[in-house]
Amino acid sequence: MDYGIVLPATIGLLPVLLILFLVASLDTGFPGIFKQERIGRYGKIFIIYKFRTYHSVMHTKSAVGKWMRKYKLDELPQLFNILIGDMSLVGPRPDIPGYYDSLKGNDRLVLELKPGLTSEAGVKFRDEEKILSQQTNSLQYNDEVLFPEKVKMNIDYYHNLSFKNDLKILLRTLSVLRR
Repeated sequence: MDYGIVLPATIGLLPVLLILFLVASLDTGFPGIFKQERIGRYGKIFIIYKFRTYHSVMHTKSAVGKWMRKYKLDELPQLFNILIGDMSLVGPRPDIPGYYDSLKGNDRLVLELKPGLTSEAGVKFRDEEKILSQQTNSLQYNDEVLFPEKVKMNIDYYHNLSFKNDLKILLRTLSVLRR
């Protein structure tokens, strides 16, 4: 399913991707692409791509970056991660080392899934940045509340894998992005 959707979408979005790349490069410094290690399927580390949304020198979010993050446009370079085979359209959102790779027991089933561009947890916690900014200790809140809830949702996704479920998640994602 991934390649059948992502390849034509990437080709169709190429002009938009190039414009966003140029805008990100002009706004935050060249190159306008952010690369970071993430945990993928079976715990394998891969490089995720995003449009840069922070000024490279000041390390502050740019106005254009805020807009791109609001509409998740900074995530569009992950279409290339899908084409490479590191990611899928739907699956657990990939996290930085120290989270998924540290799971124990049954929770490690999450690692059998390819990380996704979108997920049920990604839709639910769409405003995660805002939620964390309202906490006294954002790291503790993430570790004790958000991450365990995401793992629970991703395990549920694992046990209910289906094309129909993926379609529902994709439609829900598109629905929240329009808001």
